[in-house]
Amino acid sequence: MEFMMNKLLARGLLYLLGLMLYGCSSADNEMAGGNLQAVNHTLHGINWMSVNGYRAHAGGGSSCCIIMPIKWRPGLKANVEWEVDPEPYAPSPPLGTDEFRAFMVKHKANYQRHSATVDIPEWPGTESCGLSVHFLVCNQVKVTTSCWGYGSPNNPIKEPRQMKEPAVCPK
Repeated sequence: MEFMMNKLLARGLLYLLGLMLYGCSSADNEMAGGNLQAVNHTLHGINWMSVNGYRAHAGGGSSCCIIMPIKWRPGLKANVEWEVDPEPYAPSPPLGTDEFRAFMVKHKANYQRHSATVDIPEWPGTESCGLSVHFLVCNQVKVTTSCWGYGSPNNPIKEPRQMKEPAVCPK
């Protein structure tokens, strides 16, 4: 009987040790939700964006949500996909008419889809403030986890808004 109790106690301790080790190893893998924000620095329209599979409307403001690790670690990437309307302010026929519908068919044929993979910068402390995706000319993107909003001197993204496309984009 005593042998059986010792065996059960040993199994219980091994199980408890396994749980403790799992807890230690998964602490760095804890995830949390955060806001996903688009900041358009171009003259084009950004119809939508997707970051690591989390899709959001890119018309401005924040969308909920993106799931990110609570603790930053090297190698975190943002796989960004987005759709551009090169002429967001093109004059159109009145909404709801057959002419408008025909116009939109032609207009949407000019939409362009792009993608880029960029590093997610380190955030201080134990939590990020979500992810802001900055759309730049030449179909480039930058991301930040800064808690400071765009336009703040503390925000790391300094490019102005409404930038014109250069005649030739760098490769």
